[in-house]
Amino acid sequence: MSIVTKSIVNADAEARYLSPGELDRIKSFVTGGERRLRIAQILTENRERIVKQAGDQLFQKRPDVVSPGGNAYGQEMTATCLRDLDYYLRLVTYGVVSGDVTPIEEIGVVGVREMYKSLGTPIEAVSAGVNGLKNVAASLLSSEDASEAGAYFDYLVGALA
Repeated sequence: MSIVTKSIVNADAEARYLSPGELDRIKSFVTGGERRLRIAQILTENRERIVKQAGDQLFQKRPDVVSPGGNAYGQEMTATCLRDLDYYLRLVTYGVVSGDVTPIEEIGVVGVREMYKSLGTPIEAVSAGVNGLKNVAASLLSSEDASEAGAYFDYLVGALA
């Protein structure tokens, strides 16, 4: 839930106007909107590069994943792994645009640990892949923008653990 929606819901539940502090937080959110959109656009425009490089990093760090018997062994399973990384990058862009982790939580995290466990996929490898996405994305962003986006990658890694 965005800061705007959250503030309105809270104020309405208490039958009051928005407080000066809430209005200041909303103003900050609106002012930062252009920056958040710019970050999401950079991530979106570079998604193939980010996913490929993050996948390469993952497979170098975790060769067991692409070895016989690994969850990403073979061309089809490697493509599935990269598809999942692309999915997580997309979720991060949703978080960045909304300025909130709710889209990541509601769309992509609920039930994911159980799914990976049932598939025998090492969750540590998934987390390593998301960290790879963060590292590659950071190389394309200013340090301030990388810090903003990094918080959403970190949230996702924490939610996967």
